[in-house]
Amino acid sequence: MRRLAIAFYYDQEGKIDEYYFHLIASIRPFVEKLLVVCNGPVDDEARSRLSDATDSFLIRENKGFDVWAYRAALEHIGWDELSHFDEILFFNHTFYGPIFPFSEMFSEMDQRHCDFWGISAHKAIKPNPIDVRKSELPFHLNSHFIAVRRSLHQSKAFRDYWTRMVSINSYMESVAKHETVFTAHFQALGYTCSVLLDPERYRTPYPVFMEPDKTLEDRSPILKRRLFFHDTLSLERAAINLPRALEIVENQSDYDLSLIWKSVGRLGSPRTLNGNAALLSVLPDIHIGAQRNWDDYRIAVLAHVYHVDMIDEVLGYAENVPKGYDLIVTTDNANKQALIQQAVAKATNARNAVVLVVRNDGRDTSALLVGCRDYVLEDRYDLICRIHSKRSPQDGPRGELFKLHTFENLLHTPGYVSNLLELFANNPVLGLVMPPLVHIGYPTIGNSWAGNKANVAKLARQLGLIVHLDDSTPVAPYGGMYWFRPAALRKLFEEKWGWNDFANMDYRDGSLVHAIERIIAYVAIDAGYTFRHVMTAGHAAHNYVMLEAKLQALCENGAPAEFGNYGVVRSFRGLIFSIKRSIVARSPLAFRILRPLYRGLRRIIAFGD
Repeated sequence: MRRLAIAFYYDQEGKIDEYYFHLIASIRPFVEKLLVVCNGPVDDEARSRLSDATDSFLIRENKGFDVWAYRAALEHIGWDELSHFDEILFFNHTFYGPIFPFSEMFSEMDQRHCDFWGISAHKAIKPNPIDVRKSELPFHLNSHFIAVRRSLHQSKAFRDYWTRMVSINSYMESVAKHETVFTAHFQALGYTCSVLLDPERYRTPYPVFMEPDKTLEDRSPILKRRLFFHDTLSLERAAINLPRALEIVENQSDYDLSLIWKSVGRLGSPRTLNGNAALLSVLPDIHIGAQRNWDDYRIAVLAHVYHVDMIDEVLGYAENVPKGYDLIVTTDNANKQALIQQAVAKATNARNAVVLVVRNDGRDTSALLVGCRDYVLEDRYDLICRIHSKRSPQDGPRGELFKLHTFENLLHTPGYVSNLLELFANNPVLGLVMPPLVHIGYPTIGNSWAGNKANVAKLARQLGLIVHLDDSTPVAPYGGMYWFRPAALRKLFEEKWGWNDFANMDYRDGSLVHAIERIIAYVAIDAGYTFRHVMTAGHAAHNYVMLEAKLQALCENGAPAEFGNYGVVRSFRGLIFSIKRSIVARSPLAFRILRPLYRGLRRIIAFGD
């Protein structure tokens, strides 16, 4: 069968991620000609790779979404030239694939008699959530992949459809005026369609999105990207199981998951990604699986020890790292250095041990970024663990729990650490591993920017990061302890930090050290790496039941007193935003009428902050 593929791509930064080049490379064996249409400019690297990966590509103004990109491609190729092809494929960049080989899909669909077909479809539902003027949303093929055969694409009806296409000015208009119209329009004219993943086999109206695990069990060749950045509570309410879908990809498919992890960081906020993809591993204390020779990995522990009486405790955790690691300790005076040197002599797993004296301006943060810069930037190590003598005496028992939360979730036992290192070994684009958000004893949930967001945004601009800052609860290694690949945090260490940047510092919220702590995950994401949280089984149990208790209190009585007015305001803001999103989805016209009211409520909420 002679096939033409018209592929659409858009990225607001003008970059094309590796997953897309893999996608079009995987479709090439099944098509005679491949044209990629990009809405908006792409950078020089993307242009160069497109030249090699396609027969031709078209860069056009970012107007009309994918609908007008396809129309531009058809006009660019010419209607006479289209007659040479038995089938035209229209697909976009909104999915990962092929999760399972495209050969299976084409083999199946080549046997079906139809005029057009798709990978997936949406069931007919009532009422119509897109257009309230219509009682029903019709059955339709999802527009992320549609194949049109000669019997249709050579018809006058098909040509008229595209030449008479109305302007498309928003995502919702592309859905309302094309995606939900295309199938019914041509079915009404007598053309027949088929779908690889029949939605009638599933329990939800949009199974490729709402039941990704079930469609993958049926060897769906695609996994929707929106699953990684869609509203987390929407996924929760619909019980959409992305984590299980990812397990199926990992265990039953040959698809390289690193293609996903390299790209998802730029799609939305890290907190949303964390919730949707469940980026938390509860690790056993005993190593699981075959024993690995960690001699192949250059591992270092960078420890700042200001509270010298904690040196034995710090070393006790460090010694859970496999034998052969390098230990670099910083402290702030020669007397402490001498005491620490005596203690590190007992660190039998350490291959080399160095104790450095550094200035205490900036505490553990400057000790790392200034005092240990060369250890990170000179390609000495594959993996580094950052710890320090955290005490937080001002917090009383909370400080002790916070200390255990950081140390134990990073360095609990030798077996636990081996399991943690396996995460890095099995995922080459995992750049940062850290404990999850500390919340027991601390009102961090929904409020953990704590006056630092403006400084983080400023620092992100200074470092040249392209990231989405979380709204209220940044993904961060709270407490300043974590494992990392040096390449993931290179931008942070390449910045020309000096001791004077940290001199005379106020260490309360809003300071540079707090901004640096909260920007670490964003630096890794900008570098094309992903992150993961880790917990011991004991900490996971304690944290879960405390979260359950807090949620129970919220559901029973509204925001509890310790959350204060801030929690109430944020809850109300979330409610108003959810109502807005629902109205926009159901009736954009209605929202335009109600926009002044929405803006007024938003100003009131902002005042309440």
